[in-house]
Amino acid sequence: MKSALIVEDIPDIRAWLAQVAQEAFPGLQLVQASRFSEAVTALATQPFDLALVDLGLPDGSGIELVRLLQDRQPEALAVVVSIYDDDEHLFPALQAGAFGYLLKEQPREQLVAQLLRITHGEPPLSPPIARRVLGHFAGEANRRAALAQQLDDEVRLTEREAEMLQRAAKGYTLAEIAQQLGVTRNTVAAHIKNVYRKLNVTSRAEAALEAARRGLVRP
Repeated sequence: MKSALIVEDIPDIRAWLAQVAQEAFPGLQLVQASRFSEAVTALATQPFDLALVDLGLPDGSGIELVRLLQDRQPEALAVVVSIYDDDEHLFPALQAGAFGYLLKEQPREQLVAQLLRITHGEPPLSPPIARRVLGHFAGEANRRAALAQQLDDEVRLTEREAEMLQRAAKGYTLAEIAQQLGVTRNTVAAHIKNVYRKLNVTSRAEAALEAARRGLVRP
């Protein structure tokens, strides 16, 4: 992690999040924005490896900002940091492309530890959020019980797709994966797109969770 964007409208919390990010990734270059419009301007001026995004911005939606980030800088990892722990905020954020979801109510050391999970390829999720995500998947599993075996039989990742998914889940950019595997960036992007289609997901976090659940990639 070399650079991060902090998007939060409350100055004290914005400074606190900056401290959390710096503690997790020493030497991280930070750009701070208090409004949606400022964040959009920042995205146009430089690339970021990480973005910590509040959902309740005074001039726009944090979820829309996550979606915009994924459109303009798909290799950046967007992590929502919010007070909201309900399905109405969590799942739209993940569907927009958020790689993680953290709650502001946690102590700083816990947030630091959860951000560090990125280095191990794990989505940073606050414990209540992780339980809600697991509960959601459990509910989906019950609802789709009749189709589960059929879907598992039909979904097969190639060895190359599984390898690329694992590297993407660990936080490597498409360009870095391409360099590591000796292929073009477009080739990596095509494989990742196929993985998303096969697993019926829209983000790295969802893909990593679903592939691990199905045993398609190593944990």
